[in-house]
Amino acid sequence: MTLPAQRPGRDPGRAADSARLADPAFWQAPPAHRLAVFARLRALDSPVFVPEGGGHWALVRHADVQEASRLPKVFASAPGVTTPEPARWVRALFGDSMVNLDGAEHAQLRKIVQRAFTPRLLAAAEEDIHAVAARIVDDVLDRRPDEFVEAVASKLPLEVICNMMGIPERYRAEIADRVNHASENIGVERGLTARLRMPGRGLRALARMQRMVAGIGRDRRENPTDDLISALVCANVDGEALGARQLGAFFSLLMVAGVETTRNAITHGLTLLTDHPDQRDLLVADFEAHADGAVDEMIRHSTPIIQFRRTVAAEHTLRGHTFAPGDKVVLYYASANRDEEVFPDPDAFDITRSPNPHLGFGGGGPHFCLGAHLARVEMKALFRELLTRPVGLRAVGLPDLAGSSFDNRVRSLRFAFDRP
Repeated sequence: MTLPAQRPGRDPGRAADSARLADPAFWQAPPAHRLAVFARLRALDSPVFVPEGGGHWALVRHADVQEASRLPKVFASAPGVTTPEPARWVRALFGDSMVNLDGAEHAQLRKIVQRAFTPRLLAAAEEDIHAVAARIVDDVLDRRPDEFVEAVASKLPLEVICNMMGIPERYRAEIADRVNHASENIGVERGLTARLRMPGRGLRALARMQRMVAGIGRDRRENPTDDLISALVCANVDGEALGARQLGAFFSLLMVAGVETTRNAITHGLTLLTDHPDQRDLLVADFEAHADGAVDEMIRHSTPIIQFRRTVAAEHTLRGHTFAPGDKVVLYYASANRDEEVFPDPDAFDITRSPNPHLGFGGGGPHFCLGAHLARVEMKALFRELLTRPVGLRAVGLPDLAGSSFDNRVRSLRFAFDRP
């Protein structure tokens, strides 16, 4: 691993800010504090070294994150994009997730998945999204719950993905529980007892989900239907299909990433609209004109995935620093989405922001999020239902954040109605 470009003794401010990214307390601090640190790091002339674990180089500017994202032969996703990287035995047991693969192996798997998303399947999914969103809001108006994540934000992506995959109803409550167990402590500092206990619980949750979907996959090979699992496990025109482990790994990725990121974006979206009534009024006044911009600004402002890790595979110079093979690099999307050189007044929430080249779905390249379109459709459909009903739905207080260094996760959010 190469040495830091500047030693701490030569630039105490630089060293102090880079060290903060390695401090669990930093991720528990108020968002404004974290954003101020990232703003100082963006002002530096080269990437900084973060002394966390074996250490990593932090890419915090929009242009740097994009460049690294679009050079997968240099900045590789293998052996893993999360921190810490998945253990070798975990990868052997559960299979490699698509986000942790590179080159031909990633391209082949992505091609199989992309071909399964036929125009017919996508059209049916979009129609289902609108129906599910309306049903969820009908239920909320009838029951009047006061916690938003469980009652609204988590229900839509979970039900939409289960419907699209063809998951039988009897499995869904257990899947929701397993998703929560699998992801609840990613990027969150825990005490020794929790660190010893939680990984086992998370891995057991993943194992049960994968066994469940593998059983469904076996049945669909024999009795295919019009769902996504059938399309993935039945050979297409090139004779390619997903095996049991590949299907399990894809399903885990889809549930943990697709459900978690969308539910967090939706929850942050309600908070943002509550905190910025002028933007909410603008959206309500002409929803169709502003909905797409509002969704993208919610994603930019909240950045559901804070960072992904890369491993340098070949020597490369970026903004004055030369990376060596084996170096670890972290792409901080949360910082890139506040880059002053790309987003004027970056901390403002502005649903009319245009252009809005946010990196909420990744920085481009072969790992750009496959579910970006569906996530946007889900958010737009749900906020149409929430905002066009005459009840005045609003957040109450601040969201309870997990304090994760990996994703901008919301544990809970209170909400209320202005009108009966």
